[in-house]
Amino acid sequence: MFPFCTDPDTLDTVRWFACYLTTGKHMSFYLSFGTVLLLLAITAPTALAFGFAGAAAARSRILPLSLFGKGYIAVVRGVPDIAFFLFFVIALDQIFEWTRHQILCPDWDQPVRQGNDFIVCQAAKLPLNTAPQWVHETYGFFLAVLTFAIVFGAFAANVLFGAMRAVPRAQIETAEAYGMTHRQAFWRVLVPQMWIYALPGLSNLWMVLIKATPLLFLLGVEDIVYWARELGGAKTSAFTYPHPDWRLWYFLALLVFYLAFTRVSEIALERLTVRLSRGQATAQGEALRRGGA
Repeated sequence: MFPFCTDPDTLDTVRWFACYLTTGKHMSFYLSFGTVLLLLAITAPTALAFGFAGAAAARSRILPLSLFGKGYIAVVRGVPDIAFFLFFVIALDQIFEWTRHQILCPDWDQPVRQGNDFIVCQAAKLPLNTAPQWVHETYGFFLAVLTFAIVFGAFAANVLFGAMRAVPRAQIETAEAYGMTHRQAFWRVLVPQMWIYALPGLSNLWMVLIKATPLLFLLGVEDIVYWARELGGAKTSAFTYPHPDWRLWYFLALLVFYLAFTRVSEIALERLTVRLSRGQATAQGEALRRGGA
């Protein structure tokens, strides 16, 4: 904060805003944009890995594995996202604590589930009550990432499963006729070609993931929506920098941020589509081939 901010009553408009926008809470607000970007950077590849595993399982010739993959896709896609977000945070937290409880407190003689209460020994708590604040925040962020990955991984699995089926079967049969095993044909022929068919669906899923980041607020993470509501609310003379209800302007800033971010994403995805289309037997791939000729 600037040194002339010690007496807000003597500041002109420009200096008042300079002081107001550099408070500690505003710095947390600016850092929360990094939290959203970090969530996307971690969740996107993790959800894609969940999706690939789910799609491969659904396509498996082993019946239990196939049923598991198809069940994972059907169950998660059939339940509202917000219900899963609120459920998984509680369920995952209790699973982790129960596991630690079984390992760290084998002599515990009371039931863990007591009515509506879930009670484990103090050593099994996650995080520990004595842990610093950053540990609590990191743990909450980890649960949020895992929840996002499980939910969006199911949608990615459905997209990838469809993309795998879109690759012409004749190419797989040709690879196997040349002596490739089923696994070799999967990794060398099917997987490299399926991405061009999956990219439109994955692109839409990426946009939905961006728009879903405000759900971090529901998971207890202090994200940009939390700080926009906190800072934009009316501040009375009890605060150092009082102001009326400015939530409209804070959320307008979030609108600009999300629109700009999605536009950058669209440009990047268009370029990726062009790159993946080269040499593929698709309309765009054929157009690129003719253009190169």
